[in-house]
Amino acid sequence: MGSFSYFSPAKLNLSFRILGKRLDGYHEIASLVSVINFGDTLTFETSSSDVLTCSDPSLPCGDSNLIARALHLFRARSSLSFGIKIHLDKRIPMQAGLGGGSSNAATTLWALNERMGRPYSLAELCFMGASLGSDVPLFFSEGTPYCKGRGEIVESCDFASSVEGWIVTPPFGLSTPLVYQSVLPSEMGRSGSQGNDLEAPAMRLEPRLRDLKE
Repeated sequence: MGSFSYFSPAKLNLSFRILGKRLDGYHEIASLVSVINFGDTLTFETSSSDVLTCSDPSLPCGDSNLIARALHLFRARSSLSFGIKIHLDKRIPMQAGLGGGSSNAATTLWALNERMGRPYSLAELCFMGASLGSDVPLFFSEGTPYCKGRGEIVESCDFASSVEGWIVTPPFGLSTPLVYQSVLPSEMGRSGSQGNDLEAPAMRLEPRLRDLKE
């Protein structure tokens, strides 16, 4: 198989609405997302055993890492019988809502599928990705998906105009599950088509975000 590299892009939620709490514990959402030209790079190489390394020493590289989980899932479902050495050149900040871990998982599934001769269709990759995380399937889209359900239902969306802007990364992050847990019922579905229902709870949890926005 040799050595090969793939770009693993970040995403931005252009709008994000929470429609309610589901019986399975997740939230029902509706979000227009854009995959952007900023991200990580994953390099794959055949090896005698599975090895995951990262340019950021603070990122755990054990079995809980979504790259490792994606590799184990692909191996369990395919005839992949050799070891893979994966190196992650990390640029997407953690706990920033930019989908870095989900993107890395999707890129791993895509890369392995390509190098194994495409045994799985795009729909099958999306199904596998959804078992790893709600945001993983959107990274198999054409770039601007509209996401529904818990985020795993992805529809292609035309977005003709290009958008330029800044991503501001403060020296602190927020756990996405914690932000979800902090959403008040009165805040669900209130942001409209251009807003973000997670903004208010995020700013409650981390008031410095309000100062940063202002």
